[in-house]
Amino acid sequence: MNIDFPPPSNGVYNNAGSSRRLFNYLEHEDLERMEKGIYTEGFFNLTEENLYKSQVVKDIDNNKAQLLKTDAKFYAIHISPSAKELQTMGTTEQEQAEAMRRFVREVFIPEYAKNFNKGLSAEDIKFYGKIHFDRDRSENNENNMHCHIIVSRKDQSNKIKLSPLTNHRNTKKGAIKGGFNRTNLFEQAEKGFDKLFNYPRQLDVSFEYYNTMKNGSIIDQIRMQERM
Repeated sequence: MNIDFPPPSNGVYNNAGSSRRLFNYLEHEDLERMEKGIYTEGFFNLTEENLYKSQVVKDIDNNKAQLLKTDAKFYAIHISPSAKELQTMGTTEQEQAEAMRRFVREVFIPEYAKNFNKGLSAEDIKFYGKIHFDRDRSENNENNMHCHIIVSRKDQSNKIKLSPLTNHRNTKKGAIKGGFNRTNLFEQAEKGFDKLFNYPRQLDVSFEYYNTMKNGSIIDQIRMQERM
């Protein structure tokens, strides 16, 4: 399971203005699929599906109270299951899409909210997801289902600022309280996926293993190898 936060840029991921450009980009696959007579997935949130782009753009763009013109208004997140994880999620595109929505709603967004250490729940997070089935980047034209999430900088009440890109972690004092631990989010989301779908993950393909071997001390790496 690969989860990442594309950095804001001057292009499609420019998050200081309207979200329309990014939502337009997320619809690019729909036109190709409709031309081929293949079903498409609309935008979804915690409780609704098949939402129209005009509705979600308006909702994200209007949720920016007290943010400056140059402030981030939203953030993008990518969630890409591995080929083996996709097999666990279903045998058809529809089954896999439904499983992805379950994962986002029941695991990822609750963990995302919890990770701010502000007592937030999934219901406090304003987000919209879009599932893609892009086959262009995969070998043998295989399914490459993944999910894009656009999450508002402000919570549902439009009062609390939330940044998953902050380097603060559970701070108690100062102007910024709470923070965000991306490493913890990736680890908990993976564990939640395994529990939700009864996925028998091997240690050597876990985030814990990858993170330890990349960022851990020599001692931690040796201990991790001994667990294999």
